[in-house]
Amino acid sequence: MYLDSEKKKEIFAKYGANPEDTGSAESQIALFSYRIDHLTEHLKQNPKDYATARSLKMLVGKRRRLLDYVAKQDIQRYRDLIAKLGLRR
Repeated sequence: MYLDSEKKKEIFAKYGANPEDTGSAESQIALFSYRIDHLTEHLKQNPKDYATARSLKMLVGKRRRLLDYVAKQDIQRYRDLIAKLGLRR
């Protein structure tokens, strides 16, 4: 499986305050970004997989809403996060 508990702990340790920080917006956005990258690669190989395409769109929407929340709360935190993840607006 592409996303096991060890990979999640690694993502949460890198982007959260600590490895057990699973609820912060930064760690959730990082996890969504990892899943989005994986689904994007899957869809490049399987373009007719419509169920995966739908779940990818839903994940992108969730990430966008969380990013909007972070930007509304603290714009510098938002800028640091998108720079760290390599996202663009």
